[in-house]
Amino acid sequence: MANGILARLVGPATRAFFREARRAPGMTLFQAIHGYVYGRWPYLYIGIGTGEHPLARRLAPLVSRLARLRGRLRGERPPGQRITFADTYHGKVMPLEAATRLVRVQQDIRLPQPEQVIPYALARDIVLQDPDHLVVMDCPCRASREHPCLPMDVCLIVGEPFASFVAEHHTGHARWITPQEAVEILQAEDARGHAHHAFFKDAMLGRFYAICNCCSCCCGAMHAHGHGTPMLASSGYVCRVDAWECVGCGACVAACPFGALEVVDGLARIDEAACMGCGVCAGRCPQEALALERAPERGMPLEIPSG
Repeated sequence: MANGILARLVGPATRAFFREARRAPGMTLFQAIHGYVYGRWPYLYIGIGTGEHPLARRLAPLVSRLARLRGRLRGERPPGQRITFADTYHGKVMPLEAATRLVRVQQDIRLPQPEQVIPYALARDIVLQDPDHLVVMDCPCRASREHPCLPMDVCLIVGEPFASFVAEHHTGHARWITPQEAVEILQAEDARGHAHHAFFKDAMLGRFYAICNCCSCCCGAMHAHGHGTPMLASSGYVCRVDAWECVGCGACVAACPFGALEVVDGLARIDEAACMGCGVCAGRCPQEALALERAPERGMPLEIPSG
């Protein structure tokens, strides 16, 4: 039994994660351990973060103190800049087509100019290592809710060493899938009106590691974003309304996960400041009166070139 526990604690995927951590620029031992804890116990970690876990209130002061200690140890205060929680853990909104391309990649990729795609001070490298290694796991945000949205298995872990790490430690909550199965999960979640987010975390080697399919009722990041913590970056698109086609039916208003739409004088009206360019509303419009349009001021899309 002891050997089995030890094998899970320091199994091949865990050793690979720490090897990658040693090579990651600027990665500290504290961060590597933080990444291990986050990947090893995500349901506890996120349950506490969302306040849904019974231990949340008891551990909140400790978590706050650890965050301050980490900031002091790492010197996370560049001149004139204050590092926030949103800088260390955040998501990039992606329309369905872009998310689908991301899980179909068959070769390692490093995208240039990540700061134009992910406008945060930390965790902004876009590196895909063995991107065809894919694992789907039960969503920690949904798992923390008393009455979660279903299905649970909608979080896609993309590439190494993350996919093998999750598969190694969460045999009851995760499984290996093919790129086609990942596409089918994305399409099914899109049909449910859920938004796709590429997530980054500083302790996860400071780079992209997962695509989450998020519902506004369960997702902790969407809740935080809606309450003023800017945890999500725009897709780089905004939605536009074709006034000639719109009939003011309100289907888009009900569908928008960010509350960016309303019907005024018989036409859909978009709050561009609130619109994150997820494309959910466009897929729900029976008149095809909505479409995404590039908005350079909202950053560059996270898109993998096709072909």
